[in-house]
Parts: sequence; C-alpha cells; structure tokens
Amino acid sequence: MEQYTIRLDTIGRVKTFVNLVNRFDNDFDLLAGRYVIDAKSIMGIFSLDLEDTLTLQVHGPVSAELEAALEEYRVKDAE
Repeated sequence: MEQYTIRLDTIGRVKTFVNLVNRFDNDFDLLAGRYVIDAKSIMGIFSLDLEDTLTLQVHGPVSAELEAALEEYRVKDAE
C-alpha cells in the first residue's frame, strides 16, 4: 500500500480526481481524521471537509502511469 497527502480543494479537482482513479483497478481510500471514504465515490468525497489535506491510500501495485497522474493532486510540503 502506498500513501499520499493530497488536496482536492475545488469541485473541478474532485471531479477530475474521481474520473482519474476510476480508470485504475486499484482500490483507493481517502482518510480525513477518523473518516475513511472510497476515493472512487464522488458523493463520499463531497461529504469531507475539502479545505483540509487528505490522505490517499492506494491498495495494490502503483504503476508509473498512476504515479504520474496523482502528481497533480499531491501536497509536497506535507510528505
């Protein structure tokens, strides 16, 4: 399992993020405090406080394509 700190602070970023993760067979979880949400669920993501950073857990192998695609959402200072 790989873990990334990400930010989804606009509606547009949430939409493109959900479309992105749905292209991959991996399971993705978003952690916000004590909440764990399926990152492929747009409704689940909108239930979170999007002002805060989120922790993305990627279950399964992380391909170079997935790694590159997630780069846009990563928060570098937090890692």
